[in-house]
Amino acid sequence: MSQGHPYVSHLTLADTPNAVPWARRHTADILRRWQVPDAVIETANLIVSELTTNAIRHPANDQPQSTGYPSLADVGTFTLGLQLTGTGLLVQVADRDPRPPVRREVGVEATGGRGLFLVSEMASRWGHYPMAAGKVVWAELPLRGAHQPRAEHVKQAEPRDGPGDATGPVSDPLLIGRVLVGLREL
Repeated sequence: MSQGHPYVSHLTLADTPNAVPWARRHTADILRRWQVPDAVIETANLIVSELTTNAIRHPANDQPQSTGYPSLADVGTFTLGLQLTGTGLLVQVADRDPRPPVRREVGVEATGGRGLFLVSEMASRWGHYPMAAGKVVWAELPLRGAHQPRAEHVKQAEPRDGPGDATGPVSDPLLIGRVLVGLREL
């Protein structure tokens, strides 16, 4: 971890399953140190969980992921960045996969695939940009006032097709609550 500016933090982690809880712990620790409100810390931890999980589950190579731990030769790294801006918190995850993130439509009973949906609902805005050796997926959270979810992808957004599209309103208002409860149980 490096701490150049008092409100900027970078942490590089191995892209193994245990990185997700370490990223959440780091996020909570840093944001408490920066005296960020608890509600923002909780939302930031949800976003960090989703973005770091994507970095681990979708590595640069297209090799199928085993259920066990990868061999040491297959382990790469990703970087979690946290930065307080004038009005918000910027969360960034840099990984080695150059492919853009894809927000998927999944059924109500699906056990996965909602990560970017949650990010788009919880962040005030989010997006991605390419890097020389991969990409950065970022999300911004407001620090003041009540959370006002906005489902907008600020880079490479798909056109809206009307009700029921991937960027439209949530049809099941309890969905986010069920997912949050599931994440807390991890």
